[in-house]
Amino acid sequence: MGIKYKMILTFKNRKMKNIKILSILFLVWCFGNAQANNQEDRKTFISHLTKIADPVLTNLSQDKLKENMPVEVAPNAYGDRDKVTYLEAFGRLVSGMAPWLELGPDDSEEGILREKYILLVHQSLKNATDPRAKDFMNFTEAGQPLVDAAFLAQGLLRAPTQLWDRLDTQTKKNTIEALKSTRSINPYYSNWLLFTAMVEAALIKFDGEGDQVRIAYALNKHKEWYLGDGVYGDGPEFHFDYYNSFVIQPMILDISKTLIEAGIGNKADFELSLKRARRYAAIQERLISPEGTYPVIGRSMAYRFGAFQALSQIALWEELPKEIAPAQVRGALIAIVDKHMQSESMFDHNGWLKLGFNGVQPELAEPYISTGSLYLCTEVFLVLGLPSSADFWSKPSEEWTQKKIWGGKKAVIDKAI
Repeated sequence: MGIKYKMILTFKNRKMKNIKILSILFLVWCFGNAQANNQEDRKTFISHLTKIADPVLTNLSQDKLKENMPVEVAPNAYGDRDKVTYLEAFGRLVSGMAPWLELGPDDSEEGILREKYILLVHQSLKNATDPRAKDFMNFTEAGQPLVDAAFLAQGLLRAPTQLWDRLDTQTKKNTIEALKSTRSINPYYSNWLLFTAMVEAALIKFDGEGDQVRIAYALNKHKEWYLGDGVYGDGPEFHFDYYNSFVIQPMILDISKTLIEAGIGNKADFELSLKRARRYAAIQERLISPEGTYPVIGRSMAYRFGAFQALSQIALWEELPKEIAPAQVRGALIAIVDKHMQSESMFDHNGWLKLGFNGVQPELAEPYISTGSLYLCTEVFLVLGLPSSADFWSKPSEEWTQKKIWGGKKAVIDKAI
């Protein structure tokens, strides 16, 4: 072989090696860039959540919630909403934030931020349950306090390490007394049975004295009210709305999980409820349009993107059906939240939520809805309880089902259970 040929071959080999190295570097860059974009999604979600939470927790932690929180009501409001709206805001907010806070503090920017909000919730809970505080909340008058004591209890169950174990002894005692005081309220023969059961589940977890009969009655009734294909009736009848997500499916799961952990639950019933919830989550994912909109149907649409609590919870539990990638749910949930948050009238000038669906639309609020009610929207943020390393946050973005279909791309056919 001639010297000239050897030189050409050596040059070509080096060139090929350089191309391979550049290709590898390019792929590494692309992967790193994708990872960075994925984490921007998480930062955006955290930013949305904290923007919603700040007025409530800042004021309540300073014992100034009743002083500063506006009480906006529907045009045809009934009852004294100013007696119940504060617990609505706090209980619902804690329920939605809890999984994120349960990740706990660490040295990262996000970990430091979580610790800030954990401490704000601690102080807020202290003021909400201390009879001497100006912001001591109503847990007994009228029926509504049962609802939001249940959401508060759900939040504590979702973050027992950070929101309960770290509480001071007196606040724990006051919280137990506040939860027990709701036993004077009789629930309606509907999804309200789960509010009673949720309170009792929290008492089993944190006090050891929950009423198992109240829990069993609520769960057994919902077994009777199951209508098929992942959907429960709200009471004996079907309602075409989002209450399977606002209340029913998430509370059944959290109550049942608490009983299993306490060694008194029925594992078969829990697995069946989870199977139904997976199917309902699949339905919810398909309701989100390519543009990030979804049908405005049924009651309580002023709760906005809280309508997707069930989908967010199944994603949080990493129990999505195999045909639904976590990254496509990330895209879908961010799309609907971003769509709402683009409205310039969703908040007032002090950052409080306003009545409406897409901005200010008080005519879309039922008589039982007031400012505090709106904070149920935070239930969509349950997925923040997944660490940034989870597939939900770390995998490259994927189009969700309707975006694939309307884009003429390959999609999976839908099937009932």
